[in-house]
Amino acid sequence: MLNVTKMIMGASSRRKPPLHPQRPVVVWNVTKRCNLKCEHCYAASKDTYYPDELTKEEAREFIKDLAAYRVPALILSGGEPLLRDDIFELAYLSSKLGVSTALSTNGTLITEELAKRIRDSGIYYVGISIDGDEPTHDTFRGQKGSFRRSIDGIRACLEAGIKVGLRFTMTRKTIECLPFLIELALKEGCHRLYLSHLVYVGRGRRLSADALSPDAMRNTMDVVFNSAERILKESNHLEIVTGNNDVDGIYLYYRYLSKDPHLANSIYLMLEARGGNTAGRLIASVDSFGNVHPDQYWSLYRVGNIRERRFSELWSDEDQPLLKSLRDRLGLLKGRCRSCIHRRLCAGNSRIRARHFYGDLWAEDPACYLTNTECGINTDTLEAI
Repeated sequence: MLNVTKMIMGASSRRKPPLHPQRPVVVWNVTKRCNLKCEHCYAASKDTYYPDELTKEEAREFIKDLAAYRVPALILSGGEPLLRDDIFELAYLSSKLGVSTALSTNGTLITEELAKRIRDSGIYYVGISIDGDEPTHDTFRGQKGSFRRSIDGIRACLEAGIKVGLRFTMTRKTIECLPFLIELALKEGCHRLYLSHLVYVGRGRRLSADALSPDAMRNTMDVVFNSAERILKESNHLEIVTGNNDVDGIYLYYRYLSKDPHLANSIYLMLEARGGNTAGRLIASVDSFGNVHPDQYWSLYRVGNIRERRFSELWSDEDQPLLKSLRDRLGLLKGRCRSCIHRRLCAGNSRIRARHFYGDLWAEDPACYLTNTECGINTDTLEAI
């Protein structure tokens, strides 16, 4: 995740080395069940009962382990997490033990009463997905009326004093709605707008043809950056954040390289300190059955299961093959990613997207929209995949 707003502000260009090993933000899919049928769902969820999901006691022990391990945040996701009966009890336990706890939801189930329960459980932030204007959203979500219910959920959370962010996945079918989403977030008084690039997994796998072309991505990010600059000038509190494409930060760096070299250098230092794609390093995912993954898009790859070994032990295992390779991946990259002068800034971007597109975990990321010149690549010596 790249906070475009903070980068443009030049905030936190240098970071002090952590006193202890950095812990990951944990995305926990508390249930696979969902009341919608979204076209781009990475979990391919359905509105059905899934047997063998973590029990209440298993979930409580998992949260206690995360707290003892000092993870910085726990994101309760799904499926639709509000369909889990004990969700507020688990959220309360997490926040009580000192873990910053957030909720990722489609928002359709949130009423004024439920928003107050969300707030009282200790959840500090709620992310709600919106795919565009009402017709576009309802089509993507597979349910007429879902847009209106999600908007009602957003307003209920804001009224309850909860920080709210809108989430939007950028595809060929939805990108025309980007200006609408930006204005919607501003109009509703949201705190964050999270713009996600498409990752071709789950039901999103069949949408790979709907991914934006390199030129379209560049044009889209120009709109995003222009909007972030405008919002900052207006002193609005809305933050714009992008996800699932670490190239965004490098493109932002090039944007300011000529017109504001000092800010460009600040952005470069932020990207360098971050170290690129965080899967297997600073983000982890646990599904509803206890399987641990490098992030929420890696369902085909398992690090282990918390029923067999604590999360803290699994994540700290320096000999775990997949985590070891992800944490020291630069020498494994192929194609343009291997030859790119910015590989330390993005770490090869999304490995799982490369895997689904090319069948090779270490192939170049098909969603990189930098030119060969920007990557410092001589096409005559470009290594083949």
